[in-house]
Amino acid sequence: MIESLRAFGYTLPAAIADLVDNSISAGARKTWIDFVWNGAASCISIADDGCGMTLKQLVNAMRPGTQNPLDERDPSDLGRFGLGLKTASFSQCRRLTVRSRPKDGRRSTRCWDLDYVNETDEWRLLSDIDPDTIGRISELDNRPCGTVVLWESLDRLVADTDAEDEKSKHRFLEMVDDVEKYLAMVFHRFMSGSRPLRIYINGTEKHNLVAPWSPFLEDHPATQQVQSERLQFKGASIKISAFVLPHHDKLDKDLFQAAAGPRGWNAHQGFYVYRNKRLLVPGDWLGFGFAKEEHYKLARLQIDIPNSIDGDWSIDVKKSHARPPAAIRKDLKRIADLTRKRAVEVYRHRGKTLARKSSQPHVFAWKPVKRGQKNFYAINRQHPMVHRALAVPEEHRSAVKSLLRLLEETVPVEQIWLDKSDAPDDHGRPFEHVREKELVEIMTEVFRVFREDGFSVREARCRVLAMDAFADYPHIVATLKDKES
Repeated sequence: MIESLRAFGYTLPAAIADLVDNSISAGARKTWIDFVWNGAASCISIADDGCGMTLKQLVNAMRPGTQNPLDERDPSDLGRFGLGLKTASFSQCRRLTVRSRPKDGRRSTRCWDLDYVNETDEWRLLSDIDPDTIGRISELDNRPCGTVVLWESLDRLVADTDAEDEKSKHRFLEMVDDVEKYLAMVFHRFMSGSRPLRIYINGTEKHNLVAPWSPFLEDHPATQQVQSERLQFKGASIKISAFVLPHHDKLDKDLFQAAAGPRGWNAHQGFYVYRNKRLLVPGDWLGFGFAKEEHYKLARLQIDIPNSIDGDWSIDVKKSHARPPAAIRKDLKRIADLTRKRAVEVYRHRGKTLARKSSQPHVFAWKPVKRGQKNFYAINRQHPMVHRALAVPEEHRSAVKSLLRLLEETVPVEQIWLDKSDAPDDHGRPFEHVREKELVEIMTEVFRVFREDGFSVREARCRVLAMDAFADYPHIVATLKDKES
């Protein structure tokens, strides 16, 4: 049985997150996670300043299955099965030691050693702790209350590696980065606000503090909240908030990379399911049949559910899986459809706000057309610059028309798609990295065309700014004026 408890399929970040859940439930404001490399003797500890446990509470917490998942729980409780401490720990190590101290109480220590259980064939929880292990959890001695969880015999992580093996050491330390990104995402709502949870990894200094990562960029002016709705299910209120994130042209390089999340832009589209502010599902279309395609990567939806309907959402022990009940699937799909459509509009219009009208003939130089059942791309003959080019003397007009048709028929669609697939975020914006002098010359020519068509200076500037190529340069558009001026 105890060996079977190791097979729940936890990743290291998910296992540590399960223990941080316990710290939050214990009222902790600070959690310290330390990775200590020493080859096969490496260890990981998770400590907090929560309320701690008495000996009786500790022994009960070390029992596999300490509560019935069907029992009614406190609304803020992040657990369900009473398995997390054990299954998460056993998935990574063969020796689990926990020391805890309640406020104004005595410290207590207990240990599960799976090798000892196998040897004795008994469920014997150890109170006689190895002196080396005691030394690794002695930090609790300096705190009035709290808990320390220690993982040793990390067979799934380091096996029998030598402490001098640099490659193994590097792999071990790489895990720290994975854990930090995961915790920043899963607990970001706990790590914000007036009394934030502080998580430190390998230290207590400010630079070791994990910074929260929100998937929704709520504070960015170009983020659009498409929908906010509440659904009722079995007396519980389920809140859905749908967001379309800004096109990458509206983000600086650092923010764009940060907003991609631990798994990248495409992987992080979809629903984010939270229970009591704790993230369970970090971007998934929840079985609605939607593919995670490039065009929808800006669509992210937040779902908040209470713990009273865990069973209906099929929440698993690892807190990494959820499926919505049949009664609300239709509504969720409706909201997802709307959000995906809005996300495609932003993606295809390269960062324009949805309020901008794209029906004006001067905005886009290219337009999609249908011939038979096939898609093609045509140069917009109503674009003022194209219109002016076609106004050349009759003897040159045929050559200009032939050039336009040649460009239309040879759009390198396949190559564009290949490049986009290989590096989806490497495509530049119009006039990106072009000298400003060159850009001003082109803008001035377009502005002059509008003025000659009878538009005022203000109207001509507005039309230039509305054009796809110039939308990112309002500061330059504002300087356009007639040569006489």
